[in-house]
Amino acid sequence: MTSQIKTLIFLAALSALIILIGGAIGGKTGIMFAFALAVIMNVGSYWYSDKIVLSLYGAKELSREDAPALYKMVEELAARAHIPMPRICIINENAPNAFATGRNPEHGVVAVTSGLMQLLTPEEVKGVLAHEIGHIKNRDILIQTIAAVMATVIMSLASFLKFAAIFGGGNRDDENGGGNPLAAIGLAIIAPIAATLIQLAISRSREYLADDTGAELAGNPLYLAGALAKLDAYSKQLPPMHATQATAHMFIVNPLVGGLSSLFSTHPPIQERIQRLKEQAAHIGH
Repeated sequence: MTSQIKTLIFLAALSALIILIGGAIGGKTGIMFAFALAVIMNVGSYWYSDKIVLSLYGAKELSREDAPALYKMVEELAARAHIPMPRICIINENAPNAFATGRNPEHGVVAVTSGLMQLLTPEEVKGVLAHEIGHIKNRDILIQTIAAVMATVIMSLASFLKFAAIFGGGNRDDENGGGNPLAAIGLAIIAPIAATLIQLAISRSREYLADDTGAELAGNPLYLAGALAKLDAYSKQLPPMHATQATAHMFIVNPLVGGLSSLFSTHPPIQERIQRLKEQAAHIGH
């Protein structure tokens, strides 16, 4: 199955959730409103999702003068990947992490936290940047960014539906015999979980692929392996990053620790990723 077909299936599933919740909130009127919202979100996400996510984390764009070494590193990796030079952004956050966004390679963005730049060696930073550029090269980020924005809408609608059901709102379509508060509350609970599972399905296989691509671009799989080991260790020691569940799948390591984020992780186990990279390095050595 091609990535384009998978994209359509995942977007259709997320759109269906939005429409389903809309129907529970306002019957036929709610369905029409939610359908319009789903269309707007799909179109809007394509053009503006990168700006939304970057704004959500207060990312600041860096110029060559701001960070010459970082800029040069990204420039070299992008050239090796045969993609245009992505924009570089910094997030003022102690927790070490990074993500890529942008609707296509021509509009790619790589964002890193200040904590990541302080923690990792230059070689490990290169491994992380190569992983993120791998996402851009493999065109993973469009579906992931759209999924993040649409999942945020689903969670917001679900919260509104739960509030409406508890306080007497919800579907009042006479042809459907009125709303069922218990069913509405159930949908409000299930829909965000379903949205998260869709994101999980999108993300896990793409993380492995970005690891492989990043290791090739960096020239040494151990650069990324070392970075992942440090990121994993420090994520368990530092306070968790101020991130949302809807965008957690975009980061190189899960920014959320504990709770449901452990049960519904959008990331493969880090130790498995490290082991695969070490095996890749051993194969290159032979």
